[in-house]
Amino acid sequence: MDSGTPPLRSRRQRAVTGRIPLAVVVVDADGLVSHWSSGARRLFGHSKEDAVGQPAGDLMPVSGALTEDRTGRVNGVDDAYDEGYDGYDELGPELHGRSSYPTAGRARLSDEGRPRLDVLWWAYPLAGPGPGRHLVLAADVAQFRMDAGADSERIAPSFSLHTEFPDAESLAGQLPHILPNMSVADAERIVAQVLELGYPVLEFSHHDRVPVTPDWGVPRRAPGRPGRAYGTKEPEGPGSDLVHHHADHHPDGAPSPAPELDLEYAAVRERLEFLNEVSGLIGSSLDLARTIREVTSAAVPRFTDFAGTHLRAAVLAGEGFPTGRPDVTTIWHRVWVEHNDEPGRWDDTVPVGEAIAFPEHTPFFQCMVTGEPVLIPRLSEEDGDRISAQFEKRDLRPLINNRSMLLVPLKARDVVLGFMVLMRRQGREPFDDMDRTTGAELAARAGLVLDNARMYTYQENVADTLQDSMLPQVAARMAGCDIATRYLPGARLGRIGGDWFDSVKLPGSRTALVVGDVMGHGLNSAAMMGQLRTAVQTMATMEMPPAQLLRNLDDLAQRLGENYLATCLYAVYDPIRSELQIANAGHIPPVVVRAADGRSELLDLPTGAPIGVGGVPFETATVRVAPGDRLVLCTDGLVEVRGQDIGAGLAALCESAAHPAASMDHACDTIIRALNTHGGRKDDVALLMARLNGIPEDDVAEWQLALDPREVARARRLVRGKLYDWNLPQAVENAELMVSELVTNAVRHARIHHVGLRLVRNDALLCEVTDDEPAPASLLGATADDEAGRGLRVVSRLARGWGSSSTAHGKTVWFEQALAGRGARVTRN
Repeated sequence: MDSGTPPLRSRRQRAVTGRIPLAVVVVDADGLVSHWSSGARRLFGHSKEDAVGQPAGDLMPVSGALTEDRTGRVNGVDDAYDEGYDGYDELGPELHGRSSYPTAGRARLSDEGRPRLDVLWWAYPLAGPGPGRHLVLAADVAQFRMDAGADSERIAPSFSLHTEFPDAESLAGQLPHILPNMSVADAERIVAQVLELGYPVLEFSHHDRVPVTPDWGVPRRAPGRPGRAYGTKEPEGPGSDLVHHHADHHPDGAPSPAPELDLEYAAVRERLEFLNEVSGLIGSSLDLARTIREVTSAAVPRFTDFAGTHLRAAVLAGEGFPTGRPDVTTIWHRVWVEHNDEPGRWDDTVPVGEAIAFPEHTPFFQCMVTGEPVLIPRLSEEDGDRISAQFEKRDLRPLINNRSMLLVPLKARDVVLGFMVLMRRQGREPFDDMDRTTGAELAARAGLVLDNARMYTYQENVADTLQDSMLPQVAARMAGCDIATRYLPGARLGRIGGDWFDSVKLPGSRTALVVGDVMGHGLNSAAMMGQLRTAVQTMATMEMPPAQLLRNLDDLAQRLGENYLATCLYAVYDPIRSELQIANAGHIPPVVVRAADGRSELLDLPTGAPIGVGGVPFETATVRVAPGDRLVLCTDGLVEVRGQDIGAGLAALCESAAHPAASMDHACDTIIRALNTHGGRKDDVALLMARLNGIPEDDVAEWQLALDPREVARARRLVRGKLYDWNLPQAVENAELMVSELVTNAVRHARIHHVGLRLVRNDALLCEVTDDEPAPASLLGATADDEAGRGLRVVSRLARGWGSSSTAHGKTVWFEQALAGRGARVTRN
């Protein structure tokens, strides 16, 4: 409905009357920006966050500002045009001047990537207790070239007494409106000084000058069907007479009810229609931000001229249902503002996204604490000044004075989640008791929708947190292989699922690679995924063959419950033997990309039944690989689309996996882009890619040691000699000490067979000591009198990492030592 916005002025009239978009900046005594308006952001291209605290000379192309020549004449008025200015060099140093005169000028700015700017500016020295020492106004000359159609080269900025122009009081009243957010006292002080120093004017000639007044752009037309907004007066004229005449008589000629009752009935019906329409507009999405925009925008302009919605920080952050009553420490976020004033009119006064705590002695605080609507039919100048004075960093008077205000709380389960500020400007009927009831009903309906969106956001955050916590942090490099992973949550509601991937470090420089998919979605599937993933990690370190591991995992799933079903692919990569051992439990087959010719192939493996079916055997397959080959494991969400054959998805996976890529991450992204272009994917996706680099024979050394304490010294000699052969002298001392401790323990606890010692050179030095005692190695709490028990403590202090794994035939204790300096070998590409 039309809100009665006045017709647009012509562009020429805007320029001739001095109505132009202004950039407004306040600079402190150190030449740093303290206030930066939205107009400054639009003109100079720097956001408020980037500008505040920065040297003004780096941000604004103003030449000759705040300087005074020897004659005392204001510099830049008579000879303001700086033809040679290019860049930001000249404002900063001169901002430290202390001229008592205002200055004005014109400058050109050339900045790479932006059109050339021709800027008019006015600069005022400021005095007083506040931090501001200079006020700078600026405008784009292109506005006049485009709007006035006149010779823009003749336009110059200047100053005059505002009393020289008609409607001087109105001119003075415009100044507080253009100042960026600051206190009432600061605003009044700056306005008084500007009026004393000279009002900014545009000078077309010595006898033709107009005062500058702010223009925020083109007035906004209210969307919606044509008609009358609430609180506007009935139109007059022949059409109006016809309506009144028709209302006095029924079609059958009988007298109509009293006009007062008819008008009241019409008003009630109109409000019910409004609420019904709003209910249809809001709640179309569970997205919290979109819901807030819908609620705010629904009220303008039909019910109000200005609407601003504030939410408690906990609600906006999705932290769950807020507890306790709000108080002066409660932080509220202004989430959305809608109005039918000029676009950008209130951007600096009430910026969207601002976090604020409301003072106690304000109607805003009263609404949020009591949870009841607050109606102020008309805010007088005195009341508006009093409320604005409660806010230290903003002047609300231009926004609230002489307006009708209605504040309505947004509640759910008797807890205030937020509130809406509704205002009608002068010329429109003020809010009344019926409007308060309508506003409260609007807020009640909005509160329910908002709470639904809040709960959804909270559940989304919980699901995302749970999913992130369950996905492992896979190391990018393992012994002899590089790994890259991707996880995409499903498009279903909740987005949490049971897909997972993992890698486990095994003895013998081997690496276990796992991908699994629990059937179903939601928290139950995620919980089951967490149990199965933990079980796989535990059994992997016990060096179970792949088929035996899946057999045990199947037994575990049956014990956990009837509905525990999952697919899983488990592979063990041995970089020294250059082979993969793989077992499959109902999962889609992996892809191997051969480094020799770039060919990709689906591995033909025994499929097996899903985990949890029971009674089905699993088989281990051995696959030979070469250094540089890539192994791709994924879940079916990547290749399966409803209504399409999964074979097409597997073919696309092979094709995209074979595509050349600069890195593992790029290769994963290529696969995701290639297979995620369709819109039918609803399932989550887990992708693991491993580049199988292998470990050359020259980087591996193995020995067998007898069960004799004298073999400890031999072990030290062997390690020392091999490290010198590998040109790793810096690693000798610590490696000798740790190997001595591990071999000593092995010789002491081994039963019959020999002790094995292996060194592997990769991006780190890996040492493994094996014996036939299954009991795992563990740290002991040795006292000062104990002769043993300190060996593993030494290893844990010196090594980058260490561990122990056991089988029925013995155990392996290993450590990794970081390599620095010459001789260290990086993983091969």
